[in-house]
Amino acid sequence: MDEGVVENAELVALYDVARERCEKLASELKRFKPRIASCFEELLGSKPDVVVEAASQQAVREYGLRVLESGADLIVLSVGALMDRDLLAKLVEAARRKRRHIYTPSGAIAGLDAVYALSLNGIRSVRLVTRKPPRALKDAPYVREKGINLDETREPTTIYVGPASEAVKYFPANVNVAAALSLAAKKEATVEIVADPTVERNIHEIHVDSEASKLTIRVENTPSPMNPRTSYLAALSAIALLKRLADERLWIA
Repeated sequence: MDEGVVENAELVALYDVARERCEKLASELKRFKPRIASCFEELLGSKPDVVVEAASQQAVREYGLRVLESGADLIVLSVGALMDRDLLAKLVEAARRKRRHIYTPSGAIAGLDAVYALSLNGIRSVRLVTRKPPRALKDAPYVREKGINLDETREPTTIYVGPASEAVKYFPANVNVAAALSLAAKKEATVEIVADPTVERNIHEIHVDSEASKLTIRVENTPSPMNPRTSYLAALSAIALLKRLADERLWIA
């Protein structure tokens, strides 16, 4: 975005509870010189058209409604938060009332348009198998709570099988894609997470069974150079969404 990929947009402000993170990001930008907001109210006072959440599921719960109530659109990267049905209902109601939009990028997977199309005729089952190097899963709450020692993992080991709504809580930085898939399918996905020392990439396999089609998608992603727990594609999908929105606004204007 700062290198001109998203040309018809301006980054007006940054906010994080840890101000030093904003300062570091701002110092690395070349094209934009955003204000660093001292509080969230100051960020909204910048009158943004769109606010991008790139922090955590807790940030969605804390600030999502306030963004929409301020008259801005909301892009949610921590899509796992939207598995909370009560929160999702409140956000959707606010968006409708304020005539704003909630956007979720496709993240580290592909084919959500096809999954959504299949949901129109009913989906029998949807399953996500996520395979990552053990180091990418070490800090997950589930791994810590269960006392799983991934340093000693020598072969592919399934460490979790269960519903997406639980997976996004146990692995908040690893499987937000499970929420994006469930929302597209209009059916909660079953998630299997495998710690695999034989792979260097984050691999997601989607399996969908419906009346209209059986769908299998495999995506092998390079980990983000800044955060090995997530995939490079996830960041690119957010930039692609911003570019599309910026281009649409240019045509409308």
